[in-house]
Amino acid sequence: MPKASEIKKNTAINFNGETYIVRDIERSVPQGRSGGSLYRMRMYDVVTNNKIDETFKDSVMLDLADLDRVPVMFSYIDGDEYVFMNTEDYTPYNLNKDAIEDDLLFITEETPGIQVVIVNDAPVALDLPTHVELEITETDPSLKGGSATARTKPAILSTGLTVNVPEHISTGDIIKVHVEERKFLGRATK
Repeated sequence: MPKASEIKKNTAINFNGETYIVRDIERSVPQGRSGGSLYRMRMYDVVTNNKIDETFKDSVMLDLADLDRVPVMFSYIDGDEYVFMNTEDYTPYNLNKDAIEDDLLFITEETPGIQVVIVNDAPVALDLPTHVELEITETDPSLKGGSATARTKPAILSTGLTVNVPEHISTGDIIKVHVEERKFLGRATK
């Protein structure tokens, strides 16, 4: 059983007799308190999709739910459902757009390393790789002599995500983006 401070996004936990998937975590350190940090977690019930917000002290032990992770790749969109195909046995997994809206900014048909999180035989979330490679579709023209450590400019990527990139990067370049921090990591190697 991990402490609240060890819980990450898209972790499934048992809480108050229900299974929840953790979608967002905010850490705060109250002033004047002897003790540790507080972790405010936004969680969704895997059965009803009801949202709850709970705050835990960093040392509180939480019970992990039984879950499986299955390697998948994005297949197609069916209304508000996004269909991901198991890369081993081609089983389709449908996830509602609302449940994976933030993750969609990092997914293309070619994105490797995506996993579907399955709790009680139902797909509940996506687990993305730590970084993805995306193409820049729109940014200001690159500047001659712009260095990798100079000023940055906004760039719109093929999925709609906007990140700041160095001035020497131009439209059409493929870059690596850190998923959790939403930051430019460098040019993708070909």
